Amino acid sequence: MILYVIAAYLGLINPLLHWLIIQDQKLFILINGVLTNPFFDSIFPVWREAQTWYPLYLFLLVFSLLNFGKRAGWFLFFFGLTIAICDQVSSGIIKDWVARIRPCSAPELAGHARLLLNRCPGSGSFTSSHATNHFGMAVFIIHTCKSFLHKWKYALYLWAASICYAQVYVGVHYPLDVIGGAVLGALIGYGTAAFYVSKFGTPDSGNLIPVEKVNGV
Repeated sequence: MILYVIAAYLGLINPLLHWLIIQDQKLFILINGVLTNPFFDSIFPVWREAQTWYPLYLFLLVFSLLNFGKRAGWFLFFFGLTIAICDQVSSGIIKDWVARIRPCSAPELAGHARLLLNRCPGSGSFTSSHATNHFGMAVFIIHTCKSFLHKWKYALYLWAASICYAQVYVGVHYPLDVIGGAVLGALIGYGTAAFYVSKFGTPDSGNLIPVEKVNGV
């Protein structure tokens, strides 16, 4: 009886997965090959690189030192821990387990996929580690600094989402890869943030240096 139920379940899930993959490929072709322009072609390969965001990481370092006081070290530790967990779960576990071929290497997309980088990465496609890491960072910051971020939290979500879009645009990931990575990163970021807050709390919003002043605005 149990085997019959499992077989019936698999009989339903396989056509659904096939349909999702086909729709995923169609959306990839739309983003990567149709909704394109020379400006995006030049900006997105750079936009997705970690080096592009070094000034933002430096800003976060200064901001945490000014606002978290003695807890700044623990804040930075858990921030780094969030990135490490995101990267290891995505790159070290899920990618090898799923073993999805990237669109820039997929035979069925030959002649349709544009690759805007120097090479197609050899690692698996699902999940996108860029999406996992950046959503993990964004959600961690939002939930540990929510007492004073206010409207800036939407900028962090937009930043992480733009990295995800860039991954599809340059041809190294499917839309489902970045969606899965974003969900995974958000869950990890929320988990590490919740643990940090339970142990160390959040800064007293009455004694905080506003984001605008630290940013020189």
